[in-house]
Amino acid sequence: MQSAEHPSRTLRGRATAGEPRPRFDTLTVPKASDVLAAEVRERILSGEFTEGTALPPERQLVEQTGLSRATVREALRILEVERLLEIRPGRGGGAFVHRPGRESLANTVRLVIRGQRIRLEDLHETREAIEPACAALAARRRTDADLAELDDAHADLVAAGEDIQRFLRANIHWHNAVARAGENELLIGFMSALSQSIHAATNIEQFMDVDIRKLTARAHARITEAIRDRDSEAAMRRMTRHVCGFARAAAEVDRRDGVELVDPEN
Repeated sequence: MQSAEHPSRTLRGRATAGEPRPRFDTLTVPKASDVLAAEVRERILSGEFTEGTALPPERQLVEQTGLSRATVREALRILEVERLLEIRPGRGGGAFVHRPGRESLANTVRLVIRGQRIRLEDLHETREAIEPACAALAARRRTDADLAELDDAHADLVAAGEDIQRFLRANIHWHNAVARAGENELLIGFMSALSQSIHAATNIEQFMDVDIRKLTARAHARITEAIRDRDSEAAMRRMTRHVCGFARAAAEVDRRDGVELVDPEN
């Protein structure tokens, strides 16, 4: 009688001739080390584990998680590579929380640029899109300390004379100082990576002649003046002309002996 009342219950457990059997999708089970790393990562990024917090010793992590020592070590290594943990050896050592900051962003962007072999033209396009906004923010948010850093970088650039490497270091310093004055952590990280990557990819010996160095110094002075005056529109406009002119000159360097930068406007 039971089978008559519940016929489906009887049929469900039996396979009729020619009826396809049930199939299951392949299951992907995450590695235990990835699971542990994900939990610690989330607790760091959520702020539960603050900067400098020491994780329990390895032995205690093994006891608390029930995982093997090798698995715990692998999880810690993953987070160390991600720069979320700092592993200190010796007495008083261990795993300490390192929350990501602007330098972590800059390092990641630099790795992507190198790993993907991003073209110099693409770097210049990105800079043209980002840096004028940095200059505008700097004009609105700059402090006296920011102005002092911009002035120091500019003075170093002018004093470099024929020392090309010193000139280029001062140039990177000035551009990064503009970004820092804007107080936007994402833009600061991006500009740090872009400035260093463009510097590394630029044909220095052919490009940095005396006239270009003079025009670069003049452009920096005019942009700094707009930032000092809190004139965000002028700062953006002058920075746009400066970085676009630099990109055009860099593109021309392999096609002819002389290159030309746009003289900054008012």
